[in-house]
Amino acid sequence: MGQLDGKVAIITGGGSSLGQGGAEARLFAEQGAAGIVLIDLPGSQGAQIAAEIGDRALYIEHDVRDDAAWPAVIAQVLERFGRIDVLVNNAGVWFDEPLVDTTPADYRAVVETNQVGVFLGTYFVAPVMIAAGKGSIINTCSSAGMIGRGQPHAYAASKWAVRGMTIAAAAELASKGVRVNAVSPGVVDTPMIAGGAPEVERLSHFVPQGRVAQPQEVAALVAFLASDASDYINGAVIPIDGAITA
Repeated sequence: MGQLDGKVAIITGGGSSLGQGGAEARLFAEQGAAGIVLIDLPGSQGAQIAAEIGDRALYIEHDVRDDAAWPAVIAQVLERFGRIDVLVNNAGVWFDEPLVDTTPADYRAVVETNQVGVFLGTYFVAPVMIAAGKGSIINTCSSAGMIGRGQPHAYAASKWAVRGMTIAAAAELASKGVRVNAVSPGVVDTPMIAGGAPEVERLSHFVPQGRVAQPQEVAALVAFLASDASDYINGAVIPIDGAITA
């Protein structure tokens, strides 16, 4: 018996084999999910991960910023699996520039994926969950959405927004049976970190626990929030950062 037995989950940004999305998809499969829908852009490893998982997985090429295409995505998921129990708003982009070196176009690009993408996923999935009377939405925040010092401006702004959106949506949807929570990772060893192992080692010295997180550790927290074991956790933004924000 797995903690996600029978559940159908959508994971945006699920096409990174070495990233959080790929780790979440694999763990959801291990925990018994009946359907795992990987959403990502063309060129991702989504199809490869879906093939690895097998018949329970479905890969859909989709840009989370494209509001016009979201209804077709939802229709495809419902046609294949008949329900949506979990949404993981994991898709995001990293932009490591200070405020004065961020153009308006740069800022809008970051916000469109990291913030608007979360809104659109929630906007289109929530009605399905409300109709079912139950659902769990997990947003990916960041330690950059918890503190200000040393954070790249546009990225931090987008993650602070996700933090607020999580809490506001939880308050609004709780009475309808839908839970909304967020995980807030610090430094995670994924391809998003440019510079490879040497940069990961350098960043580990800024973490009080002395190491960076592995994607599987974040995935374990996401799986718990997706499960019925966390049924009374709602509106939480949970740090998983080795005490960076402590």
